[in-house]
Formats: sequence, C-alpha cells, structure tokens
Amino acid sequence: LEQRLDMIVYRAKFAPTIFAARQIVSHGHIRVNGVKCNIASRRCFVGDEITLGNKAKEMALVLEAQNLAEREIPDYVAPDGNAKITFVRVPTLDEVPYPVKMEPNLVVEFYSR
Repeated sequence: LEQRLDMIVYRAKFAPTIFAARQIVSHGHIRVNGVKCNIASRRCFVGDEITLGNKAKEMALVLEAQNLAEREIPDYVAPDGNAKITFVRVPTLDEVPYPVKMEPNLVVEFYSR
C-alpha cells in the first residue's frame, strides 16, 4: 500500500489527508517521472520522481499540508525542494507510520475464511 501514488503524495506532505491526496492525483496535479498521472492507485517503483504540477504548487491545500508539523516525511521518500520527491525504497513494515500496531497475520487469517 505504501507504493500507491496517492499514499506517496500523502507521505510527501503534498496533501493534508489521504482523501485529499487521492483527489489531487485524480485531478491531474501530479507528474510521475515528468508524465501527468491521474490514477491514484498507480504503483510507484524505486527511483520514481513525483512532482507537483504548476497549478498545484500554488494551491492553498498543498501549501497548508506542507506546513503541517504533526507528521514528518518518512526516510523512504526523499524530498528535493517543496515540489519534488523521489521514492527511494520500499519501506519495511516497522517503518510505516501507522497510528496503530499492524498485525498482518491477523489480516490474512481474517480474509482466509
């Protein structure tokens, strides 16, 4: 899930919520490796550069999100200025900043029924 474009946009602090990140992507304000992308579920790969479009750089929503102090940009997303990031590596489970403790074995057990 951390490789989805909308999640990377959220982690990079381009959007204040995951829902806003999905909307920013679907409205075409995000470029992946220089190509406009409007598919929020697009899988990103190591080395992909995600940039904001020209209009998005001036949006109040984006500027507000970048000034939020309540969350930090994780190590697997490398910022390069305010409008460009690089997806450095796929994070391990303990690096993902979930608000609760994730137990994947319980999820697998639940869906295997």
